[in-house]
Amino acid sequence: MAESAIPDEDAAPEGDARSRILTAASRLIAEGGREAATTRAVATAAGVQPPTIYRLFGDKQGLLEAVAEHDLAAYVATKSRLTPHPDPIEGLREGWDAHMAFSLANPGLFAILAGDPQSGEASPAARAGREALKRRMRRVAAAGLLKTSEDQATDLWHAAGVGLAFTLLAQPPEARDPGLSPFIRETMLSAIADISKPAARRRPQIAAAELRASLDSLENLSAGERLLLGELLDRIARSV
Repeated sequence: MAESAIPDEDAAPEGDARSRILTAASRLIAEGGREAATTRAVATAAGVQPPTIYRLFGDKQGLLEAVAEHDLAAYVATKSRLTPHPDPIEGLREGWDAHMAFSLANPGLFAILAGDPQSGEASPAARAGREALKRRMRRVAAAGLLKTSEDQATDLWHAAGVGLAFTLLAQPPEARDPGLSPFIRETMLSAIADISKPAARRRPQIAAAELRASLDSLENLSAGERLLLGELLDRIARSV
């Protein structure tokens, strides 16, 4: 009887091999964390030779980033089919709750998305997630409800969410306080959004953030004027 062997990677279309590798790596990460997705383990699970992984993804880090991007894209695609909440504040709440649930349900993937802080560079998947958050924050600014600049509000919201996810993932599921996430969410919301005051009593910072959110639509400004006004509005929005 002929000895069974791992199929030659050249015998299958490259797209098929890539798909199998991503699926296998995603499953290994879900079951045992990023450490379980060794090159040899992924190659065996996907039915390819280890050199195929290096040819398609460069190295293990490239593979991990591709898995994160693939799985996050699937998650975002599912959410994109849902109608956005008409209230931008409720949209932020929904986004927080959904991402927190996703992070706790996928600790291995979350570790990849969080990245290595010493590298100073976010993964493509992490950048895509941040862009999605910025779009939500822009809706809040456009409604005249943001207390500070969009960038600062996005940084604060992101930092709080990542820090909370790390904190909860370090605890056994049964020891996690179910009220901690909504408490931090509402604390951060009150810090970045002015939702209690009527429009007639808005502070200049809120008006500046609202105008900054619609700056790109002002066609009668030159690129230089738009850049200068954007910097001034950011400074006003961040002032106390």
